[in-house]
Amino acid sequence: MMKRSTLGGGALLACALLFIGLTIVFSQVLRGWRIDLTQNGLYSTAPGTERILENLKEPVNLYFFFTEKAASDVPQLKTYGARVREFLQELAARSNGQLRLSIIDPEPFSEDEDRAGELGVRGAPINSGQQLYFGLAGTNSTDGRAAIEFFDPAKEEFLEYDVVKLIYQLANPNKPTIGWLSSLPMQPSFDPQSGQMREPSVLYTQAEQLFTVKPIAPTAAAIDPDVSVLVIVHPKGLTPATQFAIDQFALRGGHVIAFIDPYAESDQSGADPQNPMAAMTANKSSEMATLLAAWGVDFNPREVIVDGERALTVGMRQGEPPVRHLGILGLDPSSFNRNDVVSSGLSSVNVAMAGYVKPAKDAKTRFEPLLQTSTQAAPLATERFQMLFDPSSLRDGFKPTGQRYAIAARVTGNVASAFPGGPPAGASPPAGSAALKESAKPLNLLVFADTDMLQDYLWVRQQNFFGQRVAQALANNGDLVLNAIDNLAGSTDLISVRGRATFTRPFERVEAIRRNAEERFRATEQRLEQELRSTEEKLASLETKRSDNSSLILSPEQAQEIERFQQEKVNIRKQLRDVRLGLDQDIKRLGNTLKILNIVVVPALLALIVLFAVVLRRRRRTAVVTAGKEAGA
Repeated sequence: MMKRSTLGGGALLACALLFIGLTIVFSQVLRGWRIDLTQNGLYSTAPGTERILENLKEPVNLYFFFTEKAASDVPQLKTYGARVREFLQELAARSNGQLRLSIIDPEPFSEDEDRAGELGVRGAPINSGQQLYFGLAGTNSTDGRAAIEFFDPAKEEFLEYDVVKLIYQLANPNKPTIGWLSSLPMQPSFDPQSGQMREPSVLYTQAEQLFTVKPIAPTAAAIDPDVSVLVIVHPKGLTPATQFAIDQFALRGGHVIAFIDPYAESDQSGADPQNPMAAMTANKSSEMATLLAAWGVDFNPREVIVDGERALTVGMRQGEPPVRHLGILGLDPSSFNRNDVVSSGLSSVNVAMAGYVKPAKDAKTRFEPLLQTSTQAAPLATERFQMLFDPSSLRDGFKPTGQRYAIAARVTGNVASAFPGGPPAGASPPAGSAALKESAKPLNLLVFADTDMLQDYLWVRQQNFFGQRVAQALANNGDLVLNAIDNLAGSTDLISVRGRATFTRPFERVEAIRRNAEERFRATEQRLEQELRSTEEKLASLETKRSDNSSLILSPEQAQEIERFQQEKVNIRKQLRDVRLGLDQDIKRLGNTLKILNIVVVPALLALIVLFAVVLRRRRRTAVVTAGKEAGA
């Protein structure tokens, strides 16, 4: 008996030592290995990353500055620091020696600390008073520099894109030139209402980091020849000469991205400080009919598309509950063209008061939708959105058509000039060439029937992080636009990386339940309110007759009628309260069901499986012992 116990204890000790040894070995041999079980492969390197590393022609030096001692006081940063270091080491290992990684732990008042500042990596003070360095700098063979000042743990899903973008910028120092023509305030400018300088939009800032952005005035008579992609945002009041310049740019083979809108909320062209109502009733639609017609695109500037299935819940005023706004849509992967590199791989795009585009009659160009509504959509007149104080009123009279409407599309093919009669007054063909009558190269146009998707409020939240203003994306609006520019500028390597940056898992079942409940609530609410108004009117009529004729003695029937109306009024109000309180009952029941499944059913099922395994094992052991005894006998 003693020998068996000693043997059992020795076996346990040997197993424990073996486990510890294997853990140490695997932690070194398999360091940095991971299995990605996420639905969209968020933690696997994208194909674009592999291509960028393969195409590195010259060495790129990377300097990872990380103060490990200071980070030990912040467990989240310490863990994320290890994640970043391992990712950088993995990239360096895959680069065939073209990425030269240096990991530096800068000591206070050291040359390494000075080097970090010179390269653009800044230190952040932490609770202990130390400076925490947690950034990446890079250099190339032509003295080019780029840096990530500080890695924000809240943006971990952007890690691959941020690092690969830095490598790509250093490997490709010559940026494509993008022309940017906008009648909306997206660039740094003076705001006359606040009397201060207006910050540029996040998207415009991101575009400047990746491209050479050249602003173009709405009165420009020519597009510079070095512009490869022309971005047009809310064309309004363009002169004939400017339209002709755009026409000739497209005919020469220049690529165009147009953002048009039937109701651009950020359009302040009709604003009047003396008359606030003028801005609300002003025309906020884009004006590009001549060019769109020549390119085979039909766009109605007087209709906004609404969608009962994609509508987002928004808060309109402080102190009031949020409501679903049929004009503010959250598009999910089912709305995207998965076969187009611009839109594939994205998770969500938000639009507001968007229009729709479709092929023009007898169009000769090819029309491919990029973003589409659901089948629960229909167009509404733009007038419905002027002075809109209650978004729930958009549901009144709303009837889905059962069609899907294209909010964005790619248009390609040969086209004729929008000015068949030649240059208009004040316009002239590009220097050294005659005016083109038709395409010298096929048109490549991306048209989006919304401009509000470019505004910060719809897709990004800005917050202060260690004294730095950080933009955290809530949707893929910026990724979509930058994908479009990358694609038309001839660079697609970053697209597959950028499309993975944001991934959301919406509660689709909950949203469907909420939509159905709201539809039932709206119909019941309208019926009950109508009954309440009718009852109150009848009751008021009887009370008025009674007060007008003081000598009138109510008969028992009349008194009973008044009492019945009063009781009916009380009952209707109670039903209204019950309907409003019952709006989320289905969601609560779903939540309770999930709680029961997670807390009771799943543990019980696991317990039964374990119990079954134990019983089965004992039976097998008993059977083996019995068989052994029988054999011995």
